[in-house]
Formats: sequence, structure tokens, C-alpha cells
Amino acid sequence: MNLKDRYLVYQTKRGNPEAYAKIYDKYLDKIYRFIFFRIDSQERAEDLSSQVFLKTLEYIGDQTRTIDNLQALLYQTARNLVIDFYRGKGKEVSLKVGDGRLEVRDEKNTTEDLIEGIDAKLDLKKIEKALRGIKDEYREVIILYYLEEMSVGEIARILGKKEGNVRVLVHRGLKALREWLSSRGATEPRTFEKSAGGGSDEGSRSMFSNRGYR
Repeated sequence: MNLKDRYLVYQTKRGNPEAYAKIYDKYLDKIYRFIFFRIDSQERAEDLSSQVFLKTLEYIGDQTRTIDNLQALLYQTARNLVIDFYRGKGKEVSLKVGDGRLEVRDEKNTTEDLIEGIDAKLDLKKIEKALRGIKDEYREVIILYYLEEMSVGEIARILGKKEGNVRVLVHRGLKALREWLSSRGATEPRTFEKSAGGGSDEGSRSMFSNRGYR
């Protein structure tokens, strides 16, 4: 957890409402986007986003609890609320990847192969529709990795998975997204210039910038 978040958590525990207001302002759009792309309802996404911050405030306010990573706590809370939402609707949400023993050989190269020759002109609305067309477990990591620009390690912490499994999900998510677009004759975006496999977490994720979704 960075120093600023650590300080805001500390001040919130001391009952400083302005500190939590800063946490809210810093993370609201990110949490909303994460939920919105998984629930096809702006109203419901707004409602669940509010619940995330209420539950997180209660968690921080519990003096017996230690907060190691504020961002992870917020996303874990959001993820659990989305799961509860779908369970309440009687819809099963798949959140596992195989049996945990999968391996990807030279994943950096295979991911780059997936994106070779992709056009950069796809409408953001088509990206949004495409994300809704793939499995929840893939959509989840694509949002975190490309939209929120998190590292594999950060995503692994939020999802409670090993980093290797997260890389598998990113790879499969890219493939599923590409296949969804191709099956509908869409022009595919050159979005995924950053590989999840073993290299730097820096790189362009231009079509999944943090602007234009709220």
C-alpha cells in the first residue's frame, strides 16, 4: 500500500471524514467501472459502488482489523458484491481457472501473436459489448489488467489466485475477446500491446484508458 493510502486509512480509523472522502474520490470511478462492465445496469452499478464504500468504511472502522492494501480491499469488496448480486438472481458465476496446474509456454510470444495486425479504430462501445460477451472470469482480469492497468501481482492479490493463473486468464481472456469480435465481423482494436507474461508491466493500453466510461 502506498504512503498516501496508508495515511488516509490511518486518518479514517481516527474518525476523520475528510480522509475517507478522499478515498472515495480517488477510487469511485475505478470501482464503478469494474462493476459496470460486469453488470449491465448503470443504476445497479451505482448502487453496488455505494455499497462497496459503505462496507469498506465499516471494515476500516473496525479497530481490530489491519488494512494491508486499500485498493485490494476495495476491489475484493466489489467483486464479492457482484458475486452476491448474481447469486441473488440465480445466475452462476464462474471464478476458477482449471485445476490450478495450467502452464503457458512462452506466454509473452503467444500473447503478442494474438494481437498481431489488430486495427486501432474499434469503437469503445464495441469493446464494452465484447467484454460482456466473454466469460466473467476473463472479463474480470481484462478489466483489471488493461482498463485499471494493474500488475499481475496486484490482480493475483485481489482474486486470491497465483500469478501464473492470472497470466493464464489474461491470455485466455484476450483470445476469447478476439474470437468474439471476429465472430461478429468487428474490426479488432490494437488494444493489447502489453503482455502479461514475464516482462515489464509498462506499455500502451490506449483503448482501455481510464477516460470515457462514466
